[in-house]
Amino acid sequence: MLKLLMIQADLATEMGGTSAQQEGISTKFIDLAMKGGWIMIPIIALSIIAVYIFFDRYFAIRKAGKFDSSLLEKIKMHITTGKIDTAITICRSNPSPASMMLEKGITRIGRPLNDVNTAIENVGNLEISKLEKGLPMLASVAGGAPMIGFLGTVMGMIQAFYDMSNAGSNIDVTLLSTGIYQAMVTTVAGLIVGIIAYFAYNILVANIEKVVFKMEITTSEFMDLLNEPV
Repeated sequence: MLKLLMIQADLATEMGGTSAQQEGISTKFIDLAMKGGWIMIPIIALSIIAVYIFFDRYFAIRKAGKFDSSLLEKIKMHITTGKIDTAITICRSNPSPASMMLEKGITRIGRPLNDVNTAIENVGNLEISKLEKGLPMLASVAGGAPMIGFLGTVMGMIQAFYDMSNAGSNIDVTLLSTGIYQAMVTTVAGLIVGIIAYFAYNILVANIEKVVFKMEITTSEFMDLLNEPV
């Protein structure tokens, strides 16, 4: 029994030591990030903005890309039978950029085909601009975060050399640690935020291009429908 109690005590000590070690690592990481100084505040703010824009646009683009492929066939059936109002109702019941383009085209039936095509393109351009909302800001984060990080690097190195000049011959490594920490931490943080924002921007652009491709196919098929002989 005594031996069993000793084993349990050893296990508890090891677990406590591991927990303390993990807490120490976490504390050191936070302390290391704080060494970046006030320049870390805009970098963290840019990272939050980038994350918000990415998820907001990602789900919006994903929703816009959901288009029922059988919708055009239903619309064609109602148009050929003269049920224009029903075709418009079907478009409104399936909200998407492609559906809104079709709705605009249906309301222009009877006018010259060039006018119909222009009206559809105008709606398409408006819908694309809505999908691209926030992308310029995300691109700015991708380019601006590393520059802010480099600014922190320059400021940190200036601080380090300033401390060296004031120390004279009594140069101590700990005296220079603040400036060097700031220089390194801000560079790494800025690059991390910039790289993530860069890939996020390209992912969104690629998804928007897929939506635009679907919209172009839908427009082409709808115009072909209007060009069919009665």
